[in-house]
Amino acid sequence: MAREVQVRCRCGEVIGLVSNASPQKVNRVVCYCDDCQAFAHQLGRADLLNAQGGSDIVQVAPASLTFIKGRNRIAGLRLSPKGLFRWHTTCCNTPVGNTLGPAIPFVGLTAQTFEGGTRTVDAVFGAPLGAILGKYAVGPAPAGSTGINLTLLLRAITKVLGWRLRGRAWPHPFFHLKTREPIYPLKVLPQEQREALRPLCGPKPALRAQA
Repeated sequence: MAREVQVRCRCGEVIGLVSNASPQKVNRVVCYCDDCQAFAHQLGRADLLNAQGGSDIVQVAPASLTFIKGRNRIAGLRLSPKGLFRWHTTCCNTPVGNTLGPAIPFVGLTAQTFEGGTRTVDAVFGAPLGAILGKYAVGPAPAGSTGINLTLLLRAITKVLGWRLRGRAWPHPFFHLKTREPIYPLKVLPQEQREALRPLCGPKPALRAQA
């Protein structure tokens, strides 16, 4: 049965609600891409990555997520001019949603931002359905995380198309309906800053070598 679950930043200044929460309504995957790793390091939130650099992501329909507190403490970051829109809080640098933009309706939420953490996420959404982009993992790639996972790919495409057809793309928590422009302040990370993050990510990060 679908239910409502809360997401919140580390300090509690930003709170959101995810409606229609159930395993059938979302897609949950662990992503090992170097951009997700870089974003966590940029925020100073590498604590949200697993031991191999993975981000546990729950993908929901945009209309499912509503912020009820702290909207003035949300900002966006793109790691490159055409990169993912990565939203975070300005109070405690907690990620609160990743999206490709309003044209492709999904929002990726880090599992730890749900109230109760991964225990709540497991109970409400079920375990991750798989892992992707393992070639960027810290150390050896986790089993099943490399190559194309057709099951995950088809599920993601089906979810996005379904959300669009059922009118779940709007209202969007991060974009204006009329203009399709971001609701919150947004900046693009300068290339030199993005390059400076690369040694922290991937199979042989500098920090791992120094440990």
